[in-house]
Amino acid sequence: MAEASSKKLLQPAVTPELVASHGITPAEYQKIIHILGREPNFTELGVFSVMWSEHCSYKSSRYHLKNLPTEGPYVLQGPGENAGVVDIGGGLAVAFKMESHNHPSFIEPYQGAATGVGGILRDIFTMGARPIASLNSLRFGSIDHPRTRYLVSGVVAGIGGYGNCIGVPTVGGECYFDECYNANILVNAFTLGLVKKKKIFTGIAKGVGNSVMYVGSKTGRDGIHGATMASESFSEEKEQRRPTVQVGDPFTEKLLLEACLELFAQDYIVGIQDMGAAGLTSSSSEMAGRGGSGVELDLAAVPVRETGMTPYEILLSESQERMLLVAKQGCENDIKKIFDKWDLDAVVVGRVTDDQQFRTLWHGEEVARIPIDALTKEAPAYRRPAARPAEQDHIQQLDPAAIAEPKDLAAVFKQILAAPNIASKQWIYRQYDQFVRTNTIVACGADAAVIRVKGTAKGLALTVDGNSRYCYLDPYIGGVLAVAEAARNLACVGARPVGLTDCLNFGSPENPAVMWQFAEVIQGMRDACVALKVPVVSGNVSFYNETDGVPIYPTPTIGMVGPPVTWSCCSAGRATSWAAASISNQSMGSPAARRRGLT
Repeated sequence: MAEASSKKLLQPAVTPELVASHGITPAEYQKIIHILGREPNFTELGVFSVMWSEHCSYKSSRYHLKNLPTEGPYVLQGPGENAGVVDIGGGLAVAFKMESHNHPSFIEPYQGAATGVGGILRDIFTMGARPIASLNSLRFGSIDHPRTRYLVSGVVAGIGGYGNCIGVPTVGGECYFDECYNANILVNAFTLGLVKKKKIFTGIAKGVGNSVMYVGSKTGRDGIHGATMASESFSEEKEQRRPTVQVGDPFTEKLLLEACLELFAQDYIVGIQDMGAAGLTSSSSEMAGRGGSGVELDLAAVPVRETGMTPYEILLSESQERMLLVAKQGCENDIKKIFDKWDLDAVVVGRVTDDQQFRTLWHGEEVARIPIDALTKEAPAYRRPAARPAEQDHIQQLDPAAIAEPKDLAAVFKQILAAPNIASKQWIYRQYDQFVRTNTIVACGADAAVIRVKGTAKGLALTVDGNSRYCYLDPYIGGVLAVAEAARNLACVGARPVGLTDCLNFGSPENPAVMWQFAEVIQGMRDACVALKVPVVSGNVSFYNETDGVPIYPTPTIGMVGPPVTWSCCSAGRATSWAAASISNQSMGSPAARRRGLT
């Protein structure tokens, strides 16, 4: 536990330089003063900086994201929660989502990628679902760039290290190389989990007097200001950001997963949320915001693993393998017994209030008081200027007559097969456990993965897809094609899409050309989703993927899920008949094609 102190907490003076270093603009700071009716103290400034960051508030994308279709006949939970959920019949549902961990993976590739996997896994089991399959979408710089080999080896090892240890198979994905990612790689992680329809949990805090409980690992100083870092462009000083990268422990996450699933089998909690980006601050304030309530936290009660941690550090730490839950009154000891069994902390750190305030105490002293709505509903929202780049017409120009016909087509064919973006990716995916839990029917190398729902006649196909070159040439058409490609890949294994998650990777939203790309891609995605009748149930926006003012190509990554088209006709006696039928005559699903690594 944190060390007791009889002295009043001393906080640094808030100066214009300190405000700027927290990523808060002068206009935003004036809005904070207006909301509070006073200047914020240092701890409150930190809370605003993470909750108003691009990563947490979606302040530059909300205007456009509202155009995406989010409702459908199978949708049980759409955007706004930890993950989307769709009905698969028989009292079962699947929760799935995709998230980015781009900047951390460039700074420290192993831990950046590993904690990206850990975070998306927690988003899934927070909904009450057991994770059963993962995918990933990776973008690296040119294959001959001096840093690419180091980044690829670290990221792939991090994904495999975390996923393999926790026992969730990585059943598919994609990997591309392009010089536009030389200084800003992309690591997008997708996970799908199985849940009973009657046992879906949400991140909500309500019931005045209910205890707020902290469960999982202890809090350290790793990951402080990770959300703010993810909301800024890179520069030559990017290596100095290494302390903002979280450190993961998959073995602890496995314990947390099993403890939470055991907890979900009982009727002990009101709501639960992962302490992801912005840690304790975002989980508590967002849960209270959804419940229309307030929350009071005793930061001195938070389990810590480092001495001398301050309220600021405890609130902003993004240490991994932690959850926040609201317990039903009288169930605290029962909850603690479950987590004691799994050798994890479970501590009451606060309570739900009715004042709609975010209040934090430090040894009895109030160190922060902010209206909940100020951190959630009233976070800044911008309609950024958007302008088609003047060079867009030039980018799209192509004169076929200027392309010389090759003299040796056989040699060209071999050259194409050897190209990094065409060649087999087996050297990557063979490092992942694809078959743990024995549910995988079609794994890495096919158009889409196919898994069974054990104990039933049901199955699911899942894929992640995207093509940034298309989006660079024509963002609208690129958005359409990204959705269409994912749908085609499901169709190739005999499945019909029922839900979509996305990870939208772009440069700085303060650049009008980038915002034009973003708006066009969203419109293209929307039109394709409407035409194909596929709702968007979850997703993530990752802006500021650029270095020294040079953005990556616009890269929307699409994750899509659907059952086989013969699903409703399956019976228990022929539970795998649909799998055999769907991949027969599909060369991409054949063992030979999988060995070749065709995607």
